[in-house]
Amino acid sequence: MPVRVSLLTEADIPGAVSAIQQAFADDPYNNWVFDKSTFNPQRNAASLGIRCRWGMRNGIFHVAKEEGSDEVLGVACWLKPQPADQPPTWHDWIEGWRLWFNQVGMNLYYGRGGLNVKRYYIWKEAQAKAQSAVWTDPRGYYFLNIMVVLPKAQGKGVGRLMMEAVTKQADAEGMKCYLESSRDVPNMQIYGRFGFKFAKELECNDDGTAINLYAMVREPNAVPQAN
Repeated sequence: MPVRVSLLTEADIPGAVSAIQQAFADDPYNNWVFDKSTFNPQRNAASLGIRCRWGMRNGIFHVAKEEGSDEVLGVACWLKPQPADQPPTWHDWIEGWRLWFNQVGMNLYYGRGGLNVKRYYIWKEAQAKAQSAVWTDPRGYYFLNIMVVLPKAQGKGVGRLMMEAVTKQADAEGMKCYLESSRDVPNMQIYGRFGFKFAKELECNDDGTAINLYAMVREPNAVPQAN
């Protein structure tokens, strides 16, 4: 059956959360920022659900499903370009507080669920520094925040369909795209097929326990990178 890419709906959220959890179960960043001995998958699912709903309202949140099926095979979340000189709108302000209150309520109910808060803020600081250095276009960037495909659906063009749903839009608008990968191999090669180039390495170091993330940028109408 052909695979279709569509905007995330409320009914898709359980499947999207499950796909994200499967994809990031052994992710280097997740292994670094969460204490596996106290990791709470229910709390993590609640957190991802909050993020999904925020993404539906504020980003470009796609799911991939076979025609006629409700099973989510892939998930992609993009943040829209934000011009550097554009102040936050009332919508941005309200959505920020809405997200914060939802997260506080979740933490009161579930606790931290194994999240190492210190490491989370180390990552946020490294991310802010990298984006400050890499984001040179004042018009902003399409930011690929999440891209996952279930193992059983890999190699069938699902990722390409989700990627091109936004890169084609970016090309038409003459806009750049940006992402951060928690793995250099094979992720950077895969993203290179869509025209992304390595831009900067992010080091997240907690007193000697460190991980590296890899920032990549795609120019409008970029050609695939050689393997």
